[in-house]
Amino acid sequence: MNKIIMVTGGAGFIGSNFIKFMLNKYQDYKIINFDKLTYAGNLRNLSSAENNPNYYFVKGDIASEKDVKSIFEEFSPDYVVNFAAETHVDRSIMDSTAFIMTNVVGTQLLLDSARTNQIKKFVHISTDEVYGSLGQEGTFNENSPIKPNSPYSASKASSDLLVRAAWKTYGLNVNITRCSNNYGPLQFPEKLIPLMINNANNNKELPVYGNGTNVRDWIHVEDHCSAIDLVLHEGVPGSVYNIGADNEWKNIEIVKTILRHMNKPESLIRFVTDRPGHDLRYAIDSSKIQKDLGWKPQIEFSDGLKSTIDWYLSHSEWIEEIVKGDYVNYYKQMYEER
Repeated sequence: MNKIIMVTGGAGFIGSNFIKFMLNKYQDYKIINFDKLTYAGNLRNLSSAENNPNYYFVKGDIASEKDVKSIFEEFSPDYVVNFAAETHVDRSIMDSTAFIMTNVVGTQLLLDSARTNQIKKFVHISTDEVYGSLGQEGTFNENSPIKPNSPYSASKASSDLLVRAAWKTYGLNVNITRCSNNYGPLQFPEKLIPLMINNANNNKELPVYGNGTNVRDWIHVEDHCSAIDLVLHEGVPGSVYNIGADNEWKNIEIVKTILRHMNKPESLIRFVTDRPGHDLRYAIDSSKIQKDLGWKPQIEFSDGLKSTIDWYLSHSEWIEEIVKGDYVNYYKQMYEER
C-alpha cells in the first residue's frame, strides 16, 4: 500500500539521512521533502535520490502559513515527520528570533494543517536538550521534567508541548522522539565532530569550550533513523520515546580520539571561553523504545566514528562548498573575537 510521507527539513543532516533510509527500505512509499534550504540545508545531501520517482522536493518554510497549506493541498500526505528546526545553540544565544519562528510558530502551523487534513500520524523530532543538564549521575527518561537552558532548547521544548497539546486537545495521533547527540555523514560542520575533523584536516586550531569536560551521549545517525522508522509505524499514540546509545563521552575525549585517528597533534586543541549556560552532561535512558518497540542501536562508536572521519576526508568538495558560505564568517565571530 502506498504511503505519502512529508519530511520537513529533509535537506538537513538527520532529515536527509532519514529520507535515504526510507527510500532504500520501502519501495512503495512516496517521500515529500519540504525544506526552506537555510544555511544547514543542502540538496546535494540527496543527490542520490534525485532520480527516484518516489522522491519529491518542495522548497518552503514551515513558518509560512501559505507554504504549509499549499503543500498539504498539493500532496495530501498521510504522515508528517518534522525535522525542520533551527538547531545550533550558539546561534540561538546570538539571536533567538529564527528559533522561535521555525521551532515554535512553524511547528504549530504544521500541526494545524495536519489536523485539518486528518493525517494519520505526526512524528515530531526533538532533542534530549529539552531536559536540561544532568550532574555526574543519572539519566533522562521520558518522565524527566523539561528544564531547557538555552534559547534553542527552550524553543524545542515549546514545540514539544504544542505537539502534546494537539494530541490531548484534538486527538491528533502524535509521537515525540528525543534523541542524544547524532554523528555521521552530511552533518553541517559547525557541530563538534565534523568541525574537529575539518579543522584537523586543515591543520587549524580545534576550539573546545571551557575545559572540555562536558559530557554528551553519542549515537550514529543511521541508528537514529531506524528508531524513527519504528516510532512512525509502531509508536503508541501520544507517546514520547527517548533514543540513545548509552555512549557517553567528554568533549575533550572525542576531540583527542579524532586527532589520534587522523594522526594529528593535540597541540591543535585550543580551549576557548565557555558557552553561556553550557549544560554539563546529557545521558539518555532509551529502555522504553528498546522494550516496547524492540529497537537497539547497531553501530559501535569506534566503527561509526572511523567511518565518519573517512567520509569527511573523502568528501572534501562537500566541505569546501560549505566553508565558502556563512560558516566561515560565523566561526570567525564566535571564536576569533573572543
